[in-house]
Amino acid sequence: MKIIKSGITAVKGIKGQGIHAGFKKNKLDFAIIYSEVICNAAGVFTKNKAAAAPVILDRKFLSDGKAQAIVCNSGFANACTGEQGMKDALFMAEYTSEKLGIKKENCLVFSTGVIGIPLPMGVMKNAIDTTTPLLESSSGASENIANAILTTDLVKKEITIENDNYVISGVTKGSGMINPNMATMLCFIFTDADVSSTILGECLKASVNKSFNRISVDGDTSTNDSVVILANGLSKVKVDTIDKIESFSKALDFVCVELAKKIARDGEGATKLIECECVNAKSQEDAERISKSVIDSSLVKSAVFGEDPNWGRIIAAVGYSGADMELDKIEIYLGNIRVVSKGIGVSFSQEEAKKELQKECVNITINMNLGDFCSRAWGCDLSYNYVKINAQYHT
Repeated sequence: MKIIKSGITAVKGIKGQGIHAGFKKNKLDFAIIYSEVICNAAGVFTKNKAAAAPVILDRKFLSDGKAQAIVCNSGFANACTGEQGMKDALFMAEYTSEKLGIKKENCLVFSTGVIGIPLPMGVMKNAIDTTTPLLESSSGASENIANAILTTDLVKKEITIENDNYVISGVTKGSGMINPNMATMLCFIFTDADVSSTILGECLKASVNKSFNRISVDGDTSTNDSVVILANGLSKVKVDTIDKIESFSKALDFVCVELAKKIARDGEGATKLIECECVNAKSQEDAERISKSVIDSSLVKSAVFGEDPNWGRIIAAVGYSGADMELDKIEIYLGNIRVVSKGIGVSFSQEEAKKELQKECVNITINMNLGDFCSRAWGCDLSYNYVKINAQYHT
């Protein structure tokens, strides 16, 4: 497996484009991604019960495990928009599929942005008209797509790898409303491997649980969270044996984890990535609970931002996680510096600990000393700018 310096159009048979359509004032805000052939497909969607119209439609469209195109706008979420929102999402699929010459059920639709405002459908129709003739397989098109799906993100987020003579490429967005059970995020993954929709679904669900379900910025779960994977088989490499499925699954895990970390690092107002690893927990569920609890703690996030080695906030988050624990067995490390042993604070260099908290990636390790299970989760610090960004989001 190796990383390729390219984007989504590095996958055989994939074309796309991103443009400024007018959903936002002056940034790219609309994208289409298209496969030359029908793909096997699978998706994982938000657990928020106030699911947006595109999520409801895409769940229906993916029931047959097939897709061929993605159309996405940023600026308006098309969430909590009633019956009109469903009609608008369906129009996105119908009109884009008409322009591409494919079935509407094979065109997945996505929206991200402000909740509760109807989509400007004149802008939408013009965006589809303008973009469909511009689809291409260039690196520039990949870059435009990666930028067009962003909202409050500061950087585009994409990764492409080659594995066993096929390519997997993913592009994502997410910066705020990020919480375990995915984030406020859209993620589009394409591969030219030949993989059944059943295997895609199983692998994607497992990868999401190891990646996007283990990140947190602010504790909010979005209405539009969606991760989809499309496989067009144009590499002619079949993923149909135990060894090949295992290799594909590991490669997909890598793509999803890297994209999840990029989201966490680009959390609204964030200055640092936080990686929390829980080791030697009594069960896998406990390990996951503990790592998630720590990176979801606003007090831990604030301490990291302030470069304050306040380990009490970490052990408190472990304590309320609901996991089995024996306080007198817990060890906590900031980087390589042990700050807690047997549940009690130990003497350590405040200066060296502060240096660990000044790193771009802050590593927190919690050793439960109760079993053999481990888990990692990712988050970011909580800065003054987070409040400023979200206080002004709607305006």
